[in-house]
Parts: sequence; structure tokens; C-alpha cells
Amino acid sequence: MSSDQLLAFETDCHLFKGCGFEAPSVWSFIFDPMFTVGGIDFNKPMLLAVLGTAIILTFFWMAFSNPKVVPGKLQMVAEAGYEFVRKGIAREVIGKKGEPFVPLLVSLFFFVWMMNLWALIPVAQFPVTSVIAYPAGLAIVVWATYMTVTFKTNGFVGGIRNLCVPSGLPKPIYVILTPIEFVSNIFVRPFTLAVRLFANMFAGHVLILIFTIATWYMLGTVLGTVYATASFAMTIVLTVFELFIQALQAYVFTVLTATYLSQALEEAH
Repeated sequence: MSSDQLLAFETDCHLFKGCGFEAPSVWSFIFDPMFTVGGIDFNKPMLLAVLGTAIILTFFWMAFSNPKVVPGKLQMVAEAGYEFVRKGIAREVIGKKGEPFVPLLVSLFFFVWMMNLWALIPVAQFPVTSVIAYPAGLAIVVWATYMTVTFKTNGFVGGIRNLCVPSGLPKPIYVILTPIEFVSNIFVRPFTLAVRLFANMFAGHVLILIFTIATWYMLGTVLGTVYATASFAMTIVLTVFELFIQALQAYVFTVLTATYLSQALEEAH
């Protein structure tokens, strides 16, 4: 929340008191450094990303550090999550060749989901992936893996054919299709992968902010309280919907990654 929005709360600004509504803006996603470690300034999103990573690592370490034939509750939950990605994404999208990529896909799924979930966790209340740098960083990792697997599987010439020359089409079509495929696979895919995740989390957080601030802003009179109640109800509805979107975006990001890897593993013709 920006300094202007905080000021509106502090000055008891309400609808029928003549002050304007301080809507969320890009400043709601910019944070000052909280502390410095080793010359690196840590702001809120950076801290949440580090904490989220630590939570995921701790969870899987506790679940699998001493695995049992009859799993306990923690191991059972971790195995269910792992098998969901392994069978539901890697095997379904890539097939048997996808087995070596299961650790990457599991890591991506749970990391993206955890970064999204911060939006609804008290005190944190901010989706890390609504800052474009984080989806962009993940997209670069996926793109680098995609390119590496493509050329490792097919060689340089075969890799170029894999990326730019779909098989089984009339030759004149390639004059138009090859440049389109090149731009799509090399540039558009990582861009859309990052923007899709960023835009969904950014928009969802803005909507929740709008209705949360509006709930406070419209208090002060009987009529205003009626409006505020409706706004608060919308906040609850959007929060529940956001839970679904957060998991869905983690799933979509992982499925698209698996799709790119599946194409990279195809032999060029």
C-alpha cells in the first residue's frame, strides 16, 4: 500500500467527509529497503521470496529426510504434491522422457504457488510474482533450459529445424512460417510466460486492494456502512477466487514449461 493510502487511513478519510478516494497504483508495488545484508538491500518482496524458498526447502526436507514405507502425514502430503506434478504434468505432457525434468517442474510449481500465496498470508499480504522481475527471472530459467535441451537433443542444425521448421507442410508455406516460428519460440514464449503470471497476480492484488480500501473509505454514516458491507463482501469473494487463481497460475506456468520441454525433446525431421 502506498504512503498516500496509508495517510488516508491515518487521517480517518471517509466518503462523506469530503476527501478523495486514494486508489491503488503502481506505488502499491514499490517498497523501500527493509535492511541490508552483504551490501544487498532487501525489500519486502525479496524477503518474502527468500522466506518462501526456505519454507519449501524445509517442508520437503522434513518430509523426505527420513522416508518411511508407511508415510506419516507430512510425507503423505509431500508425496501427493510430488506425484501430482510427476504424473499429472510431466508424464501427461512429456511422457516417459519427462522423468529427468520432474525435479525442475516440481520446484517451479511449488515456488510459483508459494510466491502467489503470500498475497493472502497475514502480515505479508503481497504476491511476489506481481513484481515483474520474479516471473521474468523464472521465464529466463525455463527459456535457457528449453534452448539447452533443444540443441542437446537435436544438435545445432536439428535444433534450428526444431524451433523454426515444422514438418509435414508444403514448402512455400515455410517462407512465411519459419520467421514466425523463430520469433514465437525464441522471443514470444518467454515473454508471454512471464507476463501471464505477472499480469494475473498484479490484477488480482489491485482488485483486492481496491475493495479493501473502499471498505474503510465508505464507513462513517449509515448509508456508507451499507456500501462498506457490500465492499467487504466483495473482498471476501475476491480473496476466495484469488486462492483458485494462485494455484491455477502455478499449474499453467508448469504445464507450459513441460510443453516447451516436450517440443525440445522431439526429433527434427
